[in-house]
Amino acid sequence: MRLSTKAQYAVRALVSLCLYDEGKPVSIKDISRREDISLNYLEQLFVKMRRGSIVRSVRGPGGGYVLARPASEIQVDQIIDTVEETLIPVACMDDSGTCHCEGVCATHTVWQGLAERIRSFLSSITLDDLTRDARKRLPTGTTGSME
Repeated sequence: MRLSTKAQYAVRALVSLCLYDEGKPVSIKDISRREDISLNYLEQLFVKMRRGSIVRSVRGPGGGYVLARPASEIQVDQIIDTVEETLIPVACMDDSGTCHCEGVCATHTVWQGLAERIRSFLSSITLDDLTRDARKRLPTGTTGSME
C-alpha cells in the first residue's frame, strides 16, 4: 500500500509552515522552494486544505497561509483525508471502512484490521508532534525567515 504524493506533500508542507511561521503567514512560494515541491501542485493542495479547515489564507502584503487551528489539534489522518480520496486499504471497503464483501470474504478481518490500525496510527500523530520532531532534526539556525 502506498499513499500518493498528495498526502506526503501536504504533511511536509504543513510541517514547513509550522517551522517557519514566526507568528505570521507563510508564503506558499517559500514552502515550495524549501520543500522542492511544485508551486502549482502546492496551490492545489492548499485549496483542499483551506476547504478542509486545516489552513486559512491571509491576503495582501505579507499574506500567505496560517493554520486554521492549533497544530496540536490537527492529526495526520485529518490532513490525509483532506487531500486524498480515502485511507481504505482495499477497493471493497467504503469510505467509512465498511466492507461490502464481509459475509463472503475469507480475508475480511485482515483488511478490516489493517484499516483500523492505519487510521489509529495516523490519528495518534499531530502536526505539533511532527513539527517538534522536525525541529530536533534540523541543523541549528535553519528555522525562521527565508529572507
